[in-house]
Formats: sequence, C-alpha cells, structure tokens
Amino acid sequence: MPKRALSEHRPYLLASLAAAISYFFVMDSAIGGIWLMAWKGAGVAFLALYAAHRGKGVDAALIALVMAFGALGDVLLEISFLVGGGLFAVGHIIAIALYMRNRRTHPTGSQTMAGLALVALTPVVAALMTYPLPNWQTATGYSLLVGAMAACAWTSSFPRYRVGSGAVLFVVSDLLIFARETGHISQELGSWLVWPIYYGAQFLIVTGVVQTLRTRAA
Repeated sequence: MPKRALSEHRPYLLASLAAAISYFFVMDSAIGGIWLMAWKGAGVAFLALYAAHRGKGVDAALIALVMAFGALGDVLLEISFLVGGGLFAVGHIIAIALYMRNRRTHPTGSQTMAGLALVALTPVVAALMTYPLPNWQTATGYSLLVGAMAACAWTSSFPRYRVGSGAVLFVVSDLLIFARETGHISQELGSWLVWPIYYGAQFLIVTGVVQTLRTRAA
C-alpha cells in the first residue's frame, strides 16, 4: 500500500528516488557524455517537479526554483565547477529568501547559536581546506553563502529535523567535495559519500518544505 500511494500520489518523488539511486551505481561507469549528465540531473529535477506539482503559492514556487537550479548545477558541474557552482549559488540565494519569509518567531538560544556557527564555521573550514590553491577565495565565498542558507533553514519555521538537517547535510556534501578535490580524502571515498549525502539533503529539504506548506494550507 505505501508503494502504491507513492506511485499514485507522488510519482515525481518515486521517479526522483529511482533516478538518484540508479545514478549512484552508474556514475563511475563508461557511459559518460550527455546521457550521464542528464541522468545525474534527473534526481533533483524530479524533486523540482514534485514541489511545483504538490505545492501552492509563492513559497512552493521558491522551493521549486531552488531544486531547479540545483538540478542545473548538478549537470553543469560536469563541465565547469565555476558555472555549476554559480547556479547552486543562485539556488541558495532563493532558499535564503524562502527561509527568511518563514522565520521562526521565537528561536531558542541554541537554535540561534547553531545558525551563527553554520555561518561562521562553514567558510572557515572551506578556506582551511582550499588555501592556497587557485580560486580558494571563490570556494570560501561560496561556502559562506551555503552556511548562511543552512543557518536560515535551521532557524526557520520549517521542521529542523527535516529541512534544517537537510541544509546541514548540504553543507557537509559541499565540504566533502572540497576535501576530495584538494586531496584531503581520496577520490573514491569522496565519490561514494558526496552523492548520497547531497541527494538526501535535497530530498529532506523539499519534502519538509512542501509538506509543511500543505499542512498550513489545510
């Protein structure tokens, strides 16, 4: 019955899971080219369609845009880290706007401190890993934006243990990319860790936001 409900009422989630899980097993294959790039982008692209289909209103449109820019970033990262990262940066700015529209009225002290820690520590860790390599400043600036996105998610009125945790996992996935590219962890380990953590982050974020919006509307 749960599988039937998923396929009948949330087909985009089912398609997203199928694309993302299958991509994990073929990402290092010899298929290559545009087909593998499209396969990679499909997981989060279906999450964007899920948000557009299941959500209503401005906030639903914003989270759909966040996922859409994420899907484009997934594809273009295979061509250029700067272009792909730029698309993700646009998505993070939209996400910050979404979370600021839905700020928690009375965050606790621990929630506020966690948000500040995400903003402060994410770019510091990125800088320590990438300095003095070329474009370390770009990586640090981008990480500041990612940390701000995660901080806004954590202190928003959306569920912390879905949307907030998903945003924190996004931070982890990006830092793992930097660690892999700078040789702090092996390419093999990085490849095995980054995709499931990143996709899990996006899945938690979009389902948490959409289901919260639907509950409020009801």
